[in-house]
Amino acid sequence: MDAKSTLLPTDWDIPASLRDRLGTSAGRQRVLEAEGHLILVLHAAPGADEIGRRGRFFWRDPSGQWRGAPKTDRVATLAEHLHEYEVAIAALEQAEEAAREARDYFELLDSITPLSRATRNLYGVLQQARETVADDRTVIVVRDQAYDLTRRVDLLHEDARNGLEFAIAWQAEQQAETSHQMSVASHRLNVLAAFFFPIVTLMAIFGANLQHGLEGWDKLKGPLPLIVVLAAGLLFGVVLTGFVTRPARRPTRSGNAKPSCD
Repeated sequence: MDAKSTLLPTDWDIPASLRDRLGTSAGRQRVLEAEGHLILVLHAAPGADEIGRRGRFFWRDPSGQWRGAPKTDRVATLAEHLHEYEVAIAALEQAEEAAREARDYFELLDSITPLSRATRNLYGVLQQARETVADDRTVIVVRDQAYDLTRRVDLLHEDARNGLEFAIAWQAEQQAETSHQMSVASHRLNVLAAFFFPIVTLMAIFGANLQHGLEGWDKLKGPLPLIVVLAAGLLFGVVLTGFVTRPARRPTRSGNAKPSCD
């Protein structure tokens, strides 16, 4: 038995010309038709990290009866095949609602992209089958369901992409705000350093030791002088820290105001 004959069940009584049109793998989703027989070559719902595509085959004989293969996928009808897509899309919709960060949206898009492409191709195949067997009610129903799924996954893809762009823009805005606050704090520290630098330099050059009125405190018992000096230093440090780190008001430009709609 050659490789291509294994794609379709051997008990399917179909023309040899249809079997000859299949290669060693399912290939793209498409419609095969000959002598009143119709075969739909479809793909199972793909995952994000799934490189290959798992082929599924649905055969409609001239009497209008449908069969599905392979049976190991536990999908025997077209309705079950589309239900698998619906479950996959519903899971991604829940993931989109829970996404918050750019990484979440990126991983979501990684899963949506192959599913969106497969759903769109699925709808195209079912539409072609609808035109081939116009009186088949089964094809009409699943074709309409495939259109709804295509619309859902397209909307989901758009929402996820918008969410990713918003998350990136929001993070960039937060980083810009943080950088602005840091630049303001750095500028204030530079101003303070420039203000006290001449005094510190002169005192260091001349070794100034001024009378401050506390020379007699060394005669006191206990650590009271040290505690007072430390407390005063901490107090001034808190005040200076609050001044340096207080949020700066970013300037606004009146030219950025939106024009009136009146």
